[in-house]
Amino acid sequence: MSKQFGRTLRQAPADAETISHQLLVRGGFIDQLSAGVYSYLPLGLRVKKNIESIIRKEMNTADGIEVLLPTIQPSAIWETSERLFTMQDVLFKLEDKRGRTMVLGPTHEEVITTLFSKFANSYRDLPRTLYQIQTKLRDETRPRGGLVRVREFTMKDAYSFDLDEKGLDVSYSLMVDAYYQIFNTCQIPIVSVEADSGAIGGKGSQEFIFLTDSGEDTVLICDQCDYAANQEKAEFIRPKKTAAQTLNIEKINTPEITTIDQLASFLNIDKNDTAKSVLYMAMPRTGGASFPIFAVIRGDLEINEVKLMNLVDARGITPMTDEELSKYNIISGYASPIEINSEIRVIADISITETVNLVAGANEVDYHFTNTNYLRDWVATDIADIAIADEGHICAKCTGNKAGNLKISRGIEMGHVFRLGKTYTSAFETTVLDQFGEQLTPIMGCYGIGIDRILSAAVEAHHDQDGIIWPRELSPYDIHLTALNFEQDSEVSEEATKLYEDIQVEGLTVLFDDRDENPGVKFKDADLIGIPIRITVSSRNNAENVVELKLRNAETSEKIDKENIIEVLQQLSE
Repeated sequence: MSKQFGRTLRQAPADAETISHQLLVRGGFIDQLSAGVYSYLPLGLRVKKNIESIIRKEMNTADGIEVLLPTIQPSAIWETSERLFTMQDVLFKLEDKRGRTMVLGPTHEEVITTLFSKFANSYRDLPRTLYQIQTKLRDETRPRGGLVRVREFTMKDAYSFDLDEKGLDVSYSLMVDAYYQIFNTCQIPIVSVEADSGAIGGKGSQEFIFLTDSGEDTVLICDQCDYAANQEKAEFIRPKKTAAQTLNIEKINTPEITTIDQLASFLNIDKNDTAKSVLYMAMPRTGGASFPIFAVIRGDLEINEVKLMNLVDARGITPMTDEELSKYNIISGYASPIEINSEIRVIADISITETVNLVAGANEVDYHFTNTNYLRDWVATDIADIAIADEGHICAKCTGNKAGNLKISRGIEMGHVFRLGKTYTSAFETTVLDQFGEQLTPIMGCYGIGIDRILSAAVEAHHDQDGIIWPRELSPYDIHLTALNFEQDSEVSEEATKLYEDIQVEGLTVLFDDRDENPGVKFKDADLIGIPIRITVSSRNNAENVVELKLRNAETSEKIDKENIIEVLQQLSE
């Protein structure tokens, strides 16, 4: 340790909110250069390399072939996939000396598809799964959580190519099994949840979530069945209203009543007796002018903007401004789809079609309609699930007599796997010859896992008030050797140095604390750094011909005869 680079800290940085961020900085594992940009110090790099080794082993076992793709990519391939526009908010771009626009890769679907197209010609070249462990760069607006959301990070991303859906099923299953094995080895408890595919695309995906209150993802988990989904994707059964006969529509005066809460209170009704209107402008995924959306949902529910964006194929939606509301003759607080401007796309949540006699805006200041009914009084361009699932909602996937309720949890996305289909192979006109000599477009899968996030999650899952408790497979070293009074006691120096060498001869890695520090500092640092096994050489132990051994996750230590210590360490490290 006297020759190590970096140092431990007694206090965490003021901006370190999560436990993992605090302990990784205090333990001398990482150091922040700027917002969302970190250096790995020697201890942190050793943990990172251990994680990479675990991942490589499982990827190779699942027939993955490792490649290394370029970080700097020509923007032309991003134009081909149409993501130069849809991902512009997170892309780092630059111009080379010839004036060509380049992208610093946030992901590598375009690159891998281009590469595959050059070398795969026939069905004999499939299936193939190519993977890499590579630096990614994303211009995140709000980096947070230490290594959880950063601007430069390391990811393992894999891409499978198959002839058909059955082949993709096999490749996808192999990757999912590999992910479970990776997280088990790293001792990170995860749940698999249905997820939105986002900017990556494709027709289906699932995330592997580490549940923690400090997480930025919200997931819904059924308390009866195994259904779990990210809130962006989660489905649920709407709370039912008692069926009623449709009544005649009537306009009523509602002075200065502009919100659902005010309306329900003013009329002494439940919010599920109202229809909520939310107005947006949508930005098309492939470019072009924004277009208006009139979203209608029952008053007790909220709009899920991700579901809405996916439905209208938009890369983003924003609430209408006062100017835009005026352009379409919409009165804020009193809007409804009844006799609305015909150029506006009206989208209704399925709750609207399941409920009768709803109170809605009358498109006139200080007035609402009572007893509005879908189909009789207005129709939508689309009927869809555009609602946010929330705590206590009824699970849509339960079978049997009793459906479960959804429970909200917070978590960190550790990995994400996608069924891409032909999204990229079609865009890049990638084909191979099948066994009959016909051109065929391969089907892709995509499989990402965050190296840095695994490191952070391991700390979140394994720590106490004194510091980190590394799982053995991730620990920067096997053994932490502490020598007390190393500089002052020649016998301690000789015994500790010999033990240091003997441990290494046996193939174990050891961090040797040979610093001129008092015992309290050395023990505090050992607990903070969190190596699983600590052994201590001291003058008192030498007098008893023993070495003190303490496991990081144990409260007490024990004394081991010197002649037996190597054998004991070998057994503990197996």
